Amino acid sequence: MNAYPETPSSSASPRPRAATRRTVLRGLGAATAAGTAAVCLPAAAHATTAGTTPGAAGTHALTLVHLGRDGAPTTAYRTLLTALSGPDAGSGREVKESPATVTLQVPAGRYMLDSTFSTPPAGEEDWGNDWLVRPRLDLDRDTTLVLDARVARPVDIRPPFVDAAFEQAGLFAEVTYEGVTGFVNLMARSLDLRVAHLGPDTERGAVRTWADSYWSRPAGVCALGYLFRGERALTGLVRHPAPGDLATLVVRAGVPASGAGTGAGLVDFTPSPGPSPALPLAVPFGGTGTFHLTPERGTWDLVYSVPSATEGPSNTHFVLGRSYAPGSTTVHTFDTPVHGPALDPSPDARPVALRTGDTLDLTVPLLADGDGHVPSSPPFTASTVTLHRNGALLATRRGEKPGHASFTLPAGRASYRLTASATRPRGSVTATWTFTSAATATATELPLSAVRFGAGLDLDGTAPARTPSRVTVTVQGAARRAGVRSLTVSVSTDGGTTWTPAPLTAGRIELTTPAPGRTVSLRAELTDRDGNTLTQTHRDAYVTRAAATTR
Repeated sequence: MNAYPETPSSSASPRPRAATRRTVLRGLGAATAAGTAAVCLPAAAHATTAGTTPGAAGTHALTLVHLGRDGAPTTAYRTLLTALSGPDAGSGREVKESPATVTLQVPAGRYMLDSTFSTPPAGEEDWGNDWLVRPRLDLDRDTTLVLDARVARPVDIRPPFVDAAFEQAGLFAEVTYEGVTGFVNLMARSLDLRVAHLGPDTERGAVRTWADSYWSRPAGVCALGYLFRGERALTGLVRHPAPGDLATLVVRAGVPASGAGTGAGLVDFTPSPGPSPALPLAVPFGGTGTFHLTPERGTWDLVYSVPSATEGPSNTHFVLGRSYAPGSTTVHTFDTPVHGPALDPSPDARPVALRTGDTLDLTVPLLADGDGHVPSSPPFTASTVTLHRNGALLATRRGEKPGHASFTLPAGRASYRLTASATRPRGSVTATWTFTSAATATATELPLSAVRFGAGLDLDGTAPARTPSRVTVTVQGAARRAGVRSLTVSVSTDGGTTWTPAPLTAGRIELTTPAPGRTVSLRAELTDRDGNTLTQTHRDAYVTRAAATTR
């Protein structure tokens, strides 16, 4: 195949949906950035040249002869010609269901050609699909190409599980030439899928190809993908990974704070580099779903969405650009307590509090779930952000997305107290920070910290009553970078009326949960080594339940 594995990018991918089983899916077509053409992959061909005299207006005659799997001329095809240079660079021309032999007048230049052939099923079998891709077609004279489906070779990608059922597959190719990228694809819902490269090699590394195959299992999905970069498109591809070659991703769906025990969260799990047909999975609230994936496809994106109980937007969580090792198991739990601030520790993360000149912009994710996943539309009943300067109230913002606000500040250096609070359908979160600040010449991060509490709760957000429990305590943000001068944690079991100090040992506290139906509240008071402070309170952070009885 003359291809070598590619180091993938981390762009997000569209999520096309399938049509009927007998049809070839071509829905991933439209990339329209400058210098980029979006079309569909080319067909197998033998090339001959005839004459060197240009046609009208500087064009050449391109004659395409289409032959099916039986070697006979066929009209059951779709052919796309994508211009990579010349006056039409970045555009594509489609020919489909025309006579088996068709002639086009085409300007001189470099092209990418792909052709798809459909073969009717024999009996109850699915339709066959043959995809021929010619990444390099240099037209400088009248040319005839014979596109022969018989040169295609099978694409056979399957998981090592007998209970897996094939759903859909996608083949993709990108070719870059002199700054112009042609993109073509074929998607099918039939296992009878074949592909072939046509024509000469391109320049080194100019072709990026990938193949994705999706299979369903009880409460799970197998997402098998392979990514290459080289000088040629694919000619067949056989991959039968063993269980140890795959990584496992487990998604646990918490029960929403509204208490609704029915319904499901929707998981879209797709490769980061390039589009993919994907296969969404509905995970019932309080249940789990499992994905088996091929690590060599590159990084992967997980999007978990919960429909809104009203007419508002769904609440979506993103886990993007993650790598997985063969044989590993990763667990993501969504929508369980303790909800609270979460600050992304990655080096390229956008700061949650910036001062630019006299403007303070605050984007603290105040209601991240217990695993730290940040919701796009967190459920809340009230939200307030207040800012004091040298002890005097400067401004208040109400009703906006929790932890989000913008303020205009006096230029001089001053002491500030910033408080963000939100009330959820169950419980509330308040964080108060103190720091000093003055006008800045450029965008400058403000020294905010956060404390994360990990309570190890069930998917309904509860803990067993009257039970010894450990809660992990993790510091994020400015205090993690600068160091912690002091940190104390307190616990309340009466809704925050009284608080009891909880000794912090090895990054965790120990407590005994209260009677069934009662709540546990948590508070952290922190000072970093630069003197900036945080007081963070979670009232009714989680609820206790009666212990299960045995008979």
